Amino acid sequence: MTERRASGERESRETNIHLDVNLDGHGKTELHSGIGFFDHMLDAMCRFAQMDLNLVCRGDLDVDGHHTVEDCGMVLGQALRTAFGTREGIRRAASAFMPMDDALAFAALDISGRPYLAFEGTFLGERCGEMDTQLCEEFFRALCVHAGLTLHLRILYGKNDHHKMEALFKAFGMALRDAVQVDGRIEGVLSTKGVLD
Repeated sequence: MTERRASGERESRETNIHLDVNLDGHGKTELHSGIGFFDHMLDAMCRFAQMDLNLVCRGDLDVDGHHTVEDCGMVLGQALRTAFGTREGIRRAASAFMPMDDALAFAALDISGRPYLAFEGTFLGERCGEMDTQLCEEFFRALCVHAGLTLHLRILYGKNDHHKMEALFKAFGMALRDAVQVDGRIEGVLSTKGVLD
């Protein structure tokens, strides 16, 4: 099977982003968003998704991290949508629980073409490192809208914000890895309609 790869770019007055993604990779990353904790989350996500990601972003971090994180989610979502290709033969939907010490997170996704995010989770602090904790939801909203994902994320419990957010990114990565797996028993796309768009 040909590797499912795509690239994405965005240039605006707020961000300049270039990325390359490989759904059939080995979890290797080269990440330069300008926000160390965000890079750490993306790396964790990719390792559990077994997805390679190279990303460079120059954002207006003198303002704050919002545009950087949201726009990276947007460009990654667009690239994933391209990498999904026709979606023929893939399992399409998957879910995963991920524990990390005191925290437990859950992700369920459907590569449906119908963007929707349900997000349940709270953080005790305003930041993890240099990343605003509220940007976690903004990243996943931008990603699922532009990738065409129905995505449900939930932090079931936890005390440490780092653990809670990392468990969530890893749970998403695990679910994505399973959803994009090709199943030889599936003919065409897995849909009662016969199409996914």
